[in-house]
Amino acid sequence: MKACNHEEEHARAAEQAVRNMPDEESIARVAASFKAISEPSRLKILFALRHGEMCVYHIVEAVGGTQSAVSHQLRLLKAAGIVKARRDGQNIAYSLADGHVVAVLELACAHLHCKI
Repeated sequence: MKACNHEEEHARAAEQAVRNMPDEESIARVAASFKAISEPSRLKILFALRHGEMCVYHIVEAVGGTQSAVSHQLRLLKAAGIVKARRDGQNIAYSLADGHVVAVLELACAHLHCKI
């Protein structure tokens, strides 16, 4: 392998990367979160929920699809800790787990120069 033309600079950058690298468990958790939100119908649900809590009926109205498909996607998002559920009588109201989810959505759109 040919030596790098910027050996010291790149070696320092690599050392800093190693010092600041999250542990393997954290990397796996982040990857699982990205995997959970990367499916288009789940992403639509998250965009719908960023304005506040909704029941499944209204989520279906906002994103399209069927009640069973939306419920399935909500179960996956809940299991991943991205949304939370609250029982309201016979209904279950869903909301984003925390403000970090909104920040990720907004940052992703800013990256693509889209408006949300």
